Amino acid sequence: MHLIWENVIKNLILLWTGEFKGLDVGLEDYELGESVWNAVCQAGANSGSFIPSAYGARPPNPATERSMCTADLWSFWTQYLGPVLARLRTFFSKPKYYKHFVKLVRMVCVCLQFELSSADISDLRMGFASWVEEFEVIYYQHNPERLSACPITIHALLHIADSIEETGPVWTSWAFPMERFCGQMQPAIMSRRHPDACMARYIVEHAQLTQAALVHNFTEELTLCPCRLGVIVAGHFKHESYPSCVLLPPRRTTPLTSVTLSRIFKALATQFDVSLALVRQHVKEVYIEQWGKVRRLDGGDTMLAAGLVLSQHDSRDATFVRYETLIDKFARQHHMPPAYEKQTFYGRLEHIFIIRIPHTPALEVDGPTTIVLAALSTCKLESTPSSLNALDIHFYSSLNDTLDIVDIVCLQCLVGCVPMDGGRQWAIIDRSGNLARAVFEDS
Repeated sequence: MHLIWENVIKNLILLWTGEFKGLDVGLEDYELGESVWNAVCQAGANSGSFIPSAYGARPPNPATERSMCTADLWSFWTQYLGPVLARLRTFFSKPKYYKHFVKLVRMVCVCLQFELSSADISDLRMGFASWVEEFEVIYYQHNPERLSACPITIHALLHIADSIEETGPVWTSWAFPMERFCGQMQPAIMSRRHPDACMARYIVEHAQLTQAALVHNFTEELTLCPCRLGVIVAGHFKHESYPSCVLLPPRRTTPLTSVTLSRIFKALATQFDVSLALVRQHVKEVYIEQWGKVRRLDGGDTMLAAGLVLSQHDSRDATFVRYETLIDKFARQHHMPPAYEKQTFYGRLEHIFIIRIPHTPALEVDGPTTIVLAALSTCKLESTPSSLNALDIHFYSSLNDTLDIVDIVCLQCLVGCVPMDGGRQWAIIDRSGNLARAVFEDS
């Protein structure tokens, strides 16, 4: 935490802005103009409206609100905003400076993985060594008068791989839990003369309450401010066929447009493997209702349907999602048997539908059946620069006009969007990595 977010990243930014220990650029040209840095910082702050609150606090402006940039916020800026905003042509004068920064981001993302293989550790060892060598060429320039450009924190990067190999992934020993614990301790210090006694008393009493709650099973009773994360609100909908999610209000039963109905019928025809005419005959619009939100249970995200939940001027967009579905590789080759493969898509969640189908032998529905579908406007993804392939950052400029109808379980998580070029292009940022991926099983 302190090595990367509180030192290396901050020092890089000081070098870029010409504020690092009075050093000039020497033989290089990596320094940014003040107007360029201010514009990039403001763009990062403006992106907060398009990044869900589940991703954390709104990003501050590092140029004017540097005191608000905690280690956690520097982590977010480095992994998501920095690689996107620094890609602008007006940021660095030469591509090598951007590639050097992205190389560091890629290795940091590997360090933050939940688990690492021997190959990952070997990659980190060689990657950090290569990055430090490039750092010396760009910023130190092998000039003894510029030795101050190489603080001990740059050398410490060479020991990260060894540390992970000996103690495990960085999340097992980083300082975030201790920093949070110190934040809990601070209000307990009631005496400036005897702070140690106050802290000792707090630790003992906290441990006693914790053990009593565990032994006698009354954790909730001892919680003065119960966490509302995961609390199901009144008027929700949950069905045994969908154990991984729950639908939340608002709810609407107004008539749907003919185009939307047609897309729903086509999705049902595919699901039941029957003709579209048969579905139109037996599925009535009265059986369909709309819902405004869907929440993935067990700590998942709450995703909003843009067609039903109104956006406020100070709200943060929680309608863009990542979803995964099976696609027939030979869909255009009708003489070939179907061969399905999982594909990942990004899009804006427009509608959530519940379709209640009664006993219908023609559709091979033996009893009352409930189906929950999601309608999405899919992002038209553009080619990702080779330098960003390893960061799981994607770009789009527009959405498909035709709605994509999928089962609700295909929705995986929320993603954020960062506007670029005045909103003519957008970058999609996804924090979930491999921890929120669909697993399809043969039925």
